[in-house]
Amino acid sequence: MQNPHISEQFDAELDAARNLLMEMGGLVEQQVHDASQALINQDDELAGRVRENDARINQLEVDIDEQCIHIIARRQPAATDLRTLISIMKASTDLERIGDEAGRIAKMAQALAGMEYPADQYGDFRQLSGLAEEILASSLDAFARLDADGAVKAIAADEQIDEGYNAIVRERGSNMRQDAAGIDRAMNVIWAARALERIGDHAKNLSEYVVYLVKGQDVRHSEKLKQSTGA
Repeated sequence: MQNPHISEQFDAELDAARNLLMEMGGLVEQQVHDASQALINQDDELAGRVRENDARINQLEVDIDEQCIHIIARRQPAATDLRTLISIMKASTDLERIGDEAGRIAKMAQALAGMEYPADQYGDFRQLSGLAEEILASSLDAFARLDADGAVKAIAADEQIDEGYNAIVRERGSNMRQDAAGIDRAMNVIWAARALERIGDHAKNLSEYVVYLVKGQDVRHSEKLKQSTGA
């Protein structure tokens, strides 16, 4: 029989790893929001802060990995506990990559800040950034609450981000054909939109880890997802 004291220590270590992941998730959410706002509002200063803050996200990924590896080495967990630790490590990797994408948006925002471009012309990007922020928030909430149903909804919402990105590519491509002088501006918006699309993909991964945690199933393929939800 497992020593109750050891079990309590393990639970405390697991909670600490989860809490650190949630801290990282909150910072990443703020980075995505700030990067998008920097582009929409042509705010060079805000974009600069986003790029500076990326180092904190990178360090959190390292800290989380170290904690999880330490727990696995000392406790040798199995079944659900092992799945939890693996999912936390995978989630931290996706969050770090979302942070990288926020940095790319901030870089594009700085490039666009000196160009003449009416704010209302970023309406399509604003809408796409809202979708990306929503799926990220939903995925993090599902992870925190181990809500498989919420995770499945977030996974399905990723299609809207793909559609929004494709619409921006079509619109900006048309603009480039009509206005050769605006090619650089249009390409910067497209690259920023591509970063939002990638953020949606990584947020979707977070939700897939939730289904893996709750049901023990890898649902990275749609057929498995349908089976896991009874669809």
